[in-house]
Amino acid sequence: MGGAHAAALIGPNAVLQTVAAMEEHLGRAETLAILADAQIDRLPSGESMIPELHALRLHRWLALHDPHGSFTIADEAGSRTADYIIANRIPKAAAWLLRHLPASLAAPLLMAAIRKHAWTFIGAGAFAPHGAWRFSIDRTCADDPVQPPDSLFHWYAAVFTRLYRCLIAKDCTCLVQITARSDPLVRHYRIERDG
Repeated sequence: MGGAHAAALIGPNAVLQTVAAMEEHLGRAETLAILADAQIDRLPSGESMIPELHALRLHRWLALHDPHGSFTIADEAGSRTADYIIANRIPKAAAWLLRHLPASLAAPLLMAAIRKHAWTFIGAGAFAPHGAWRFSIDRTCADDPVQPPDSLFHWYAAVFTRLYRCLIAKDCTCLVQITARSDPLVRHYRIERDG
């Protein structure tokens, strides 16, 4: 295992919310089998940061067990993680302000706050905002023991979709931009509005 992962920690909800979504979609027995394959013998308490490797292994084994369903589960887990962040990590006054400012003013504030705390869910990856409506996640220097599955990158998008919908505008959707020369360890995202 590389040095980057020896120190990379993330919030426990990356695992807790994924497991909750897995149990709903796959049932207890299949969830336990995936946890065993991912070498997670005990769920985090939710009180402290956890090694990022646990979330990476969980997403990897989920994708191996259920390649198609892993995207649905990642979407639900990302939404739940964002709900947790809004309820427990964003001061109530800040959330109220973001909801009441015009989107053009609120989005830069939210992206600046996310940039400060991105390590809590990006771990050893690199997060780079490109204005208030675009960002990239680069795992090339993360020294991941195995390549993260596409569903993990989908999970990131789901977190942002929910944060922006709840705090900026209800019609926001975070999309992964696909290009012909995409690096498998780098994803570019844009947040679009339906209106």
